[in-house]
Amino acid sequence: MRIDAEAPREELTAREAEVVRLMAGGYSNREIARALGTAEGTIKNHISSILAKFGARDRTRAVLKALETGLLRATPGATHGRDPS
Repeated sequence: MRIDAEAPREELTAREAEVVRLMAGGYSNREIARALGTAEGTIKNHISSILAKFGARDRTRAVLKALETGLLRATPGATHGRDPS
């Protein structure tokens, strides 16, 4: 079910979708880079592309857009692999 949300201007690549999922988990650029085995600068480039495609001005709005458009599903109480402590 779609909440009256605008789809991304362009489809996200598989890697960008992966980065958005990690952003939603609260990971920093450095943590995302480590998890994906790439450079932090590459992650910054992916995030810039994600922001542009969603027409979002920051990470939080990009994650909200991903939830609204159905790219991400909200899972209450999930820590997305992070240590909750």
